[in-house]
Amino acid sequence: MSQKISALLCTRDLVIFPESVVSIDVGRQMSIRAIEAANQKYGGEIIVVSQKNHLIDQPKEDDLYKVATKCKIKTLRRKGNAVKLIVEGVERVEILSYLENKSHFEVEYRELEFNLTTEVERDVLVNKIYNEIVQINPKTIDEIGFRKISQLDNLFEFYYTVAQFYIFKVSDKQELLEILDEDIFLNKLLEKIMYLSTMEKLDHEIDVKIKERFDENQKEYILREKVRLIKEELNDDSNSDVEKIGKDFENNPYPEHIKKRVKEEIRRYEMTPASSAESAVIRNYLEWIHKIPWYQKSIDNQDLNEAAKILDEDHYGLIKVKERILEYLAVKKMTNSLKSPILCLVGPPGVGKTSLAKSIAKSLNREFIKQSLGGVKDESEIRGHRRTYLGSMPGRIIQGMKKAGTINPVFLIDEIDKMANDFRGDPSSAMLEVLDPEQNYMFSDNYVEEPYDLSDVLFVATANYIENIPPALKDRLEIVELSSYTELEKLKIANTHLIPKQIKNNGLNNKQIKFSDDVILHIIRHYTRESGVRNLDRVISTICRKVVLKILKENKKSIKINLKNLKDFIGQTRFEYSDVNHKDQVGVVTGLAYTAYGGDTLPIEVTYFKGKGKFIVTGQLGEVMKESAEIALDWIKSNSDNLKIDIDWFSNNDIHIHVPEGAVPKDGPSAGITITSALVSSILNKKAKGSIAMTGEVTLRGNVLAIGGLKEKSLAAHRVGIKTIIFPKDNVKDLENIPSEVKESIKFIPVSHVSEVLKEIIL
Repeated sequence: MSQKISALLCTRDLVIFPESVVSIDVGRQMSIRAIEAANQKYGGEIIVVSQKNHLIDQPKEDDLYKVATKCKIKTLRRKGNAVKLIVEGVERVEILSYLENKSHFEVEYRELEFNLTTEVERDVLVNKIYNEIVQINPKTIDEIGFRKISQLDNLFEFYYTVAQFYIFKVSDKQELLEILDEDIFLNKLLEKIMYLSTMEKLDHEIDVKIKERFDENQKEYILREKVRLIKEELNDDSNSDVEKIGKDFENNPYPEHIKKRVKEEIRRYEMTPASSAESAVIRNYLEWIHKIPWYQKSIDNQDLNEAAKILDEDHYGLIKVKERILEYLAVKKMTNSLKSPILCLVGPPGVGKTSLAKSIAKSLNREFIKQSLGGVKDESEIRGHRRTYLGSMPGRIIQGMKKAGTINPVFLIDEIDKMANDFRGDPSSAMLEVLDPEQNYMFSDNYVEEPYDLSDVLFVATANYIENIPPALKDRLEIVELSSYTELEKLKIANTHLIPKQIKNNGLNNKQIKFSDDVILHIIRHYTRESGVRNLDRVISTICRKVVLKILKENKKSIKINLKNLKDFIGQTRFEYSDVNHKDQVGVVTGLAYTAYGGDTLPIEVTYFKGKGKFIVTGQLGEVMKESAEIALDWIKSNSDNLKIDIDWFSNNDIHIHVPEGAVPKDGPSAGITITSALVSSILNKKAKGSIAMTGEVTLRGNVLAIGGLKEKSLAAHRVGIKTIIFPKDNVKDLENIPSEVKESIKFIPVSHVSEVLKEIIL
């Protein structure tokens, strides 16, 4: 075919086939100028081509298809700045090139020939297409002007018209327009029509089902509409609250699985009668889900110097804990992505574990939340109750997250060593999922029923006694030990934290009340005996309250607290600074104990009298200490010759070991050498040195085993004026953790065998 030239009209979402008459609304000036050129220069013939992207307003050559349709302009009508055009498709053409023209498109094109198929194949395909159209809707055959397939004079007009009016996608129409083989064209057209026929059948089936369901639910729907209108009249906005929850989930970045769950619950709520108990259950569930933070996150403080300053202002000492927090901040800032650690602060009461967790939250600029697990026995306290139970609610973890309002708070789990278990489950097992960084990103709460991400939460646990934490749970924790304070540390804490706090709390100022260091030390030594500073804080608070009363009653401007008037405020002293009997005595040796409340001294008394070899142990001792006493006695019996003790002595005398105070339970594996020394001193009737305290377990061979809590025990000995401590040689490495002021005032003697102990203690 020879090459020809004509004006080009670009259309959006419109493909024209030959033999088809189509109406076009034209508004772009470039297109209007192309129509004018077609009438003036090309005898009313124009090439119509579709754009690949209908959103482009000023298309270029690459934005247009290559195969188009040559059309004849039949009518043209102007409406203001627009033109309404009716064209008839004449022939398919291929655009060869674009001519340079700034006002409109003009192209060079060639007409495309249609490769005809056999008459038999054509008749078969056309019949199939015709039958499919009849099945879709017989009326459409009349509308497009074809009554019977036998009456079709122009088959091309039939299937071009079918393609024009039955194929809806522009891409599908363009695909058909570009096919030049008649058999391929008809097969592709049949495929599209059959798909359309299938969709029509499905639509009809769906319509029937919808009608059936509507008939079934019409009564319920009408009643619900009445109920809704009544509620509107009564200003009952319960449904509107649920709708607000639904909209909030749609418009905010909640996790997709939560959005899906909320939609399902809202649908259930709408279908449940308001008087039903289930309605209240669903509503309560939706309110809980809405109040729990799913994406809300606070921004961490990235200033390490600022964080260090806050930690130092709030707490004196505690170097290791502060370093660990600053390390976490530093690595998080460097990597911009870090799982939060699970810290466990272990120490006696009053050393600042809870207040330190608050300072961590303050330094990180995070929300702080606290949950105490002391005495928790029921696993559902952690995991929540299932919604099938009356009054069910989420567990303590999810409740805490709701209070925090963010997904990355500092979450304090207090008293983790005081959980119990019974027939209702083991709460420590549930805590494994909470405190394991490898699991807590999908924490499962029985009430919420959807996985909840706890990986951004900075968990801080506290415990008094590390041995009481279940081993599996302890393995998930990063243990940070907080030891007892020395007198000097307590003095500094009182001056920098406790006194200013109580002055402010009681409405005083620094001019109205003054404490000297001597007074604070006297209070520490004679009114408080503790590892921490909780009782010291209470005593200072008592003094401040009495000063306020005195100022208001006696119109005094200021009061200075000194050793002379201290008794007027807090009464007589409660403790002697050194109430351990330092006198050398027979059968009395001072031991050292490590309890949940810090270190303590433990005097052990032994006496004997004529009898039949009975061995009596009193003082509420646990099984471990009773075994230590038996081991000590058996070692003495086996070494009676070296100790110059007649073996018959043991069968002719009864031995009584007592550990005061008798009402206080005691147990632990570190009293062996103390009991042995007291027994030897009593049996040999030789005095034991009263200025020496000791700790260590003994074996049947007399070897001294390592113990725990040497620092706490040393501080307890320092409090009561002990000058010498005997301890296991394997614990020499622990001396570096003991404060220098304690090491300067106490002599430490390491031993590996009980014979070395006896040489030091027995006079």
